[in-house]
Amino acid sequence: MNADERLREETITDVEPPRFSHRRAAVTTVAGLTVAGAVVGALWAWLAPPIHGVVALTKSGNKVKGYLGNEGDHFFVAAFLMVGMVSVLAFVAAVLVWKWRAHRGPVVAAALAIGSAAAAGAATGVGAVLVHWRYGAIDIAGAPVSPEHRVQYVIEAPAVFFGQGPLQIATTILFPAAVAAFVYALMAVSTQRDDLGAWPPVDEPVIGPPVTTENALPSAQ
Repeated sequence: MNADERLREETITDVEPPRFSHRRAAVTTVAGLTVAGAVVGALWAWLAPPIHGVVALTKSGNKVKGYLGNEGDHFFVAAFLMVGMVSVLAFVAAVLVWKWRAHRGPVVAAALAIGSAAAAGAATGVGAVLVHWRYGAIDIAGAPVSPEHRVQYVIEAPAVFFGQGPLQIATTILFPAAVAAFVYALMAVSTQRDDLGAWPPVDEPVIGPPVTTENALPSAQ
């Protein structure tokens, strides 16, 4: 075996065969990210700032709701915190999935994007349930205000989305998937091998004449 063949053999066999199939790896990726998203949602519910406000009785007898100072900005802060946390999860997941060398490729890349979207859905769902369980819902009509006590202080649960429209919801769900796909693609294009070093390895053609003992060693003078 000449030097070129030895180098090729070492390059091809430096990755061990996986213990299970690419399909099972994809399912594991999606399931793991979904569970991790639920944990992120619980952490968000603990960190997200609530919104302090008041329910007041006007002179005309109507009940209105307002926010104290700049407390209304916490709606944006809480939603941005959710996007940031699930995006960090997607970034870390992309790096970890890339480290799973034997399963590199389009199947696991698609599972990474789907799992990141599922993680965002689980995070927003769990987060919304927990904050509403913690702070409850504000009943403006049933607020205990009267002409003698015109103001009732309330605490409102933070929001998981920037708005209630489908575009705002889709942005929060799909943005982490885009982050994960982008990070994975950057690592893929930086790899010299066409097979990404995954299993099964692909024997790549050698450019140039084969290396033999005749042309590898200088001729004796």
